[in-house]
Amino acid sequence: MELIFPTVIIILGCLALFLLLQRKNLRRPPCIRGWIPWIGVGFEFGKAPLEFIEKARIKYGPIFTVFAMGNRMTFVTEEEGINVFLKSKKVDFELAVQNIVYHTASIPKNVFLALHEKLYIMLKGKMGTVNLHQFTGQLTEELHEQLENLGTHGTMDLNNLVRHLLYPVTVNTLFNKSWFPTNKKKIKEFHQYFQAYDEDFEYGSQLPECLLRNWSKSKKWFLELFEKNIPDIKACKSAKDNSMTLLQATLDIVETETSKENSPNYGLLLLWASLSNAVPVAFWTLAYVLSHPDIHKAVMEGISSVFGKAGKDKIKVSEDDLEKLLLIKWCVLETIRLKAPGVITRKVVKPVEILNYIIPSGDLLMLSPFWLHRNPKYFPEPELFKPERWKKANLEKHSFLDCFMAFGSGKFQCPGRWFALLEVQMCVILILYKYDCSLLDPLPKQSSLHLVGVPQPEGQCRIEYKQRV
Repeated sequence: MELIFPTVIIILGCLALFLLLQRKNLRRPPCIRGWIPWIGVGFEFGKAPLEFIEKARIKYGPIFTVFAMGNRMTFVTEEEGINVFLKSKKVDFELAVQNIVYHTASIPKNVFLALHEKLYIMLKGKMGTVNLHQFTGQLTEELHEQLENLGTHGTMDLNNLVRHLLYPVTVNTLFNKSWFPTNKKKIKEFHQYFQAYDEDFEYGSQLPECLLRNWSKSKKWFLELFEKNIPDIKACKSAKDNSMTLLQATLDIVETETSKENSPNYGLLLLWASLSNAVPVAFWTLAYVLSHPDIHKAVMEGISSVFGKAGKDKIKVSEDDLEKLLLIKWCVLETIRLKAPGVITRKVVKPVEILNYIIPSGDLLMLSPFWLHRNPKYFPEPELFKPERWKKANLEKHSFLDCFMAFGSGKFQCPGRWFALLEVQMCVILILYKYDCSLLDPLPKQSSLHLVGVPQPEGQCRIEYKQRV
């Protein structure tokens, strides 16, 4: 009898604990696990992440968890989780991305955590609205120089055209004027390696490099390129005001706070951040404008009213000019709305409640701008390209529309957003001012392979251009 009583107490205690854990689990979001240990549903998820998320939304509702490659990712696809995602102290941005930064740029986690806030403040300052005027002149000159290489007429894939413009323009503006290659063979090599690195960036953030030979080769190529060129990049000063470029300011902080060994790695990370989204945004903006005749006509009328009708002059585009061409800015923002990243992420550091679900610590909380931007409550007729919806945004005060999350929000909102908008607007203006353009192919579908960043087009979209006379 003496032995039975304690045994019953232990059994009842275990049962109570089990029921408590079950109750807690019942309050967790539905979890899609798969049957393979560690991998989970990684294979199915990796084939077409956006399609996977869409099917899961339909089946499980706006909040659900996906277990893949050893990670629990809890997706929030509606507005209810925005405040928690942006304002809660129970979620953390730096802890969410430290592994991605380590795998893709080989920056040690302790170095990233030590430097991130200092680098963010510097980047936000140099590329903020107050300093944008410092970039307009050089961006104009660089774009004119690259447009000369297109000749008076031609036909090519629009995505390749944009790459051939913006790769050198961005690098020469933010890194160093003489750093981008001018030799045809070297240019081709740069394009080849960057596209390989960018295309598999998401896989590189999760999988061992030995499984991604081409991506690993591209990563090493860029790290070696930066290592070789950083002394020259640091030594080169602006002829106008002796100011530092964005890369030089980054290297100054990295080498002051840590060591020179980390400089190539931060160079690679900054290169990817500078090119990976601006290029597809410029592509999609031009593709949308050219595939909507009424919008194309209105854009051309605006450009002609500001700069005249001839396309031969090398016009200068000022901030005042951009303010007169609001329709182009609306087109860029509407493009970004439609082609927003599949997810932005935070790490749950303490259990947090969303829509009566408890998200456990350790989960990656994934907010989906792509799906938020398709909420008809905030964006009526969400699948349509309607630049005029941006009339309601207070752009003079640098405010976007409600629920627009493409650049993130909160403490670590994208520091380069204003520069990217400026660069894409100027690219669109100068291409359409100089050339009569028309698409030879229908607007392509977007690739469903990636969740990080602006999606690339699936298939070609050729453009025919002729210099305006």
